[in-house]
Amino acid sequence: MGFARKEYEFLRELGLGPRNPGSYINGKWKGSGPVVCSVNPANNQNIAEVVEASIQDYDEGMQACSEAAKIWMQIPAPKRGDIVRQIGEALRMKLQHLGRLVSLEMGKILPEGIGEVQEIIDMCDYAVGLSRQLNGSIIPSERPNHMMLETWNPLGIVGVITAFNFPCAVLGWNACIALVCGNCVVWKGAPTTPLITVAMTELVAEVLEKNNLPGAIFTSFCGGAEIGQAIAKDTRIQLVSFTGSSKVGQSVQRTVSERFGKCLLELSGNNAIIVMDDADIKLAVRSVLFAAVGTAGQRCTTCRRLILHESIYQSFLDQLIGVYKQVKIGDPLEKGTLLGPLHTRASRENFEKGIEFIKSQGGKILTGGSVIESDGNFVEPTIIEISPDAAVVKEELFAPVLYVLKFQTLKEAIEMNNSVPQGLSSSIFTRKPEVIFKWIGPHGSDCGIVNVNIPTNGAEIGGAFGGEKATGGGREAGSDSWKQYMRRSTCTINYGNELPLAQGINFG
Repeated sequence: MGFARKEYEFLRELGLGPRNPGSYINGKWKGSGPVVCSVNPANNQNIAEVVEASIQDYDEGMQACSEAAKIWMQIPAPKRGDIVRQIGEALRMKLQHLGRLVSLEMGKILPEGIGEVQEIIDMCDYAVGLSRQLNGSIIPSERPNHMMLETWNPLGIVGVITAFNFPCAVLGWNACIALVCGNCVVWKGAPTTPLITVAMTELVAEVLEKNNLPGAIFTSFCGGAEIGQAIAKDTRIQLVSFTGSSKVGQSVQRTVSERFGKCLLELSGNNAIIVMDDADIKLAVRSVLFAAVGTAGQRCTTCRRLILHESIYQSFLDQLIGVYKQVKIGDPLEKGTLLGPLHTRASRENFEKGIEFIKSQGGKILTGGSVIESDGNFVEPTIIEISPDAAVVKEELFAPVLYVLKFQTLKEAIEMNNSVPQGLSSSIFTRKPEVIFKWIGPHGSDCGIVNVNIPTNGAEIGGAFGGEKATGGGREAGSDSWKQYMRRSTCTINYGNELPLAQGINFG
């Protein structure tokens, strides 16, 4: 077992051991399901074991969570905010260790791993302020001696199902806000990143215990599809937030909708960067490199399509290929590495199959295109010249593969951007105000994230994160996303002695 290796000693600082129970139920760690191994994608060696949740564990956990919800929702919102503040402080104390674990278990480079944990800390800070601003409205009534107001109350329990590529940040987007809104949280982490699920839960559990609060306020499960399906079907869970593929997300949405639950979906992306003829080329090249190569192309906001104006097409490509060839590939924990491994062996195999399929559709490889012979799941960052009409361009290959397309007019570029089923993130590089305002307007990008002179990835928490079409329509993190985690009530109070009816109706 790799846990005995010297470089894994930091895991003990996170409460992890060679074998770890994977269910946090009613304030206790349990696990009676299958035993799985966490694997380091840089060498495919086992790190440690986790005992996943069984359905019996799930039922026990949900029963306790339902009872805890009655307590948590009655605690004043600012006091809930203080608990989230303490969670943020606990994360700060373990920032380096947690970031290192994200890098080790997921495969993203260490600066990105630390940045992911920092994102949850930032979400905690954001949620603390939000806890004093869950404001309703006063609405003028058309009836004399009547008052109308809008109030917001907790839903009760929020289910959060996260993906491997952001194994803890997506939890933060949801849980920080759900908690200050008065909801208990049920979390199912990705099956391939169970150590992160356990370590994150351990920190939250310590804060709840220190404040003499029920541990069931935050209930978590390591497990696979069986636990995910149970969450989707459970009528006690009023909102299910799911991050993953469009195919699975559609199935989750159907299941939740059948029981009249609420669903928040963060699904596939097929994001484009448009580079106009007046763009700052140096800035754009750097942006495309980060957007296409960062996290080994495994972000939902990864740039997968580069749409270049014909007048700068070749010169831009020459510069981009040059920087691609300088990218250091290797152990994500080593300083200077820019490209770590794909997350699993299956991901590496999908890359190989994907490249062959792209070639069959006329794709011309300009650089990369091969797996790297090693014990890990390393592949070359790849740029492919292809027709925008190729069917494969409409699909999301979760790897560092970038399609290059050529355009003549802005109208043509926007049509290319909007031509795919997904609608998450998009960006344009230009200095012309008329182009910028067209791009962000009704005849511009149809995505949920519409950027100018920055990459498609690296979103800030202050804005609502999410996309349209096959991306699912959900919004998480900032702006008014908190409203999804609460139920709205329109209240009318008659403080007079008469009963005037709305619309002037006279009923006897």
